[in-house]
Amino acid sequence: MPCRRNKKRARCSGDALESPRRPLRIATYNVHSCVGRDGRRDPERVSRVIAELDADVVAIQEFTYPMDVAIETRKLASLPALEEYECALGPTLERRSNRFGNLVLTRHPIRELQRIDLSMDRREPRGALAVTIDVEGVELHVLATHLGLKLRERELQVRRILEHVDAMGAASVVVMGDFNDWLPGRSVVHVLDERFGPMPKPRTFPCAWPMLPLDRIWVQPAGALITMSAHASPLARRASDHLPMVAVLERMSVTIAAKKGPESEEDATPGAREARSAALGRTGGSALRPPG
Repeated sequence: MPCRRNKKRARCSGDALESPRRPLRIATYNVHSCVGRDGRRDPERVSRVIAELDADVVAIQEFTYPMDVAIETRKLASLPALEEYECALGPTLERRSNRFGNLVLTRHPIRELQRIDLSMDRREPRGALAVTIDVEGVELHVLATHLGLKLRERELQVRRILEHVDAMGAASVVVMGDFNDWLPGRSVVHVLDERFGPMPKPRTFPCAWPMLPLDRIWVQPAGALITMSAHASPLARRASDHLPMVAVLERMSVTIAAKKGPESEEDATPGAREARSAALGRTGGSALRPPG
């Protein structure tokens, strides 16, 4: 059966029609309980920074919200001007009248949600949100986290993250968050580089004069990555102690990669083929594929 075409450039694959689409934007942002450099708690200001990112999926750390918000809620009133997003809550601490922890915001429907305990005895409780998102018929598996301050904590937490990713056997994966990893020679995130392929690491902390790449994003397949950068707008430099980080993914190329198989690299972004090949060699050739 011939494929229909529209006025835009299109690709045919079997009985599916694919047109060029807006790249997928993903971001991670430690909002510091919405307390800015001026010491003022201002959720509305943080909301405006998130709106500046124009991201399809945002992982947020150190998010505080009232105790009376149900854990399974999908809409938040505490972040004004973000009504377009569905949310997943991952609290790790309870503090008097509020909860504190991870949050994922997405413009696309959430299909599945898991909360993973990454806590270590006698340390601050830590966790991760594993969220499966339906991006126009393609399953995107997002793991958003905030790791501990001690090296032994992070070693344990990275191991648990990789165990979850491997057990999931997912095709398209994004791992992102605040990894608190900065010590030369004592890094634990190199294990994630080995698993997914090395990714850019813009400096995001402290926001006034960024020196440390605490906030990180890894993408599978690596060839989907177009750009990755810190978002250093004047507002972002005031709203928290971290800068947000944004990655742009080439959505059409990764969908086609799933249908052609790992041996085809014509869909890779220029300059990213070597990283993609390395990542695919480590991950068994996984790529984005439609659910089912």
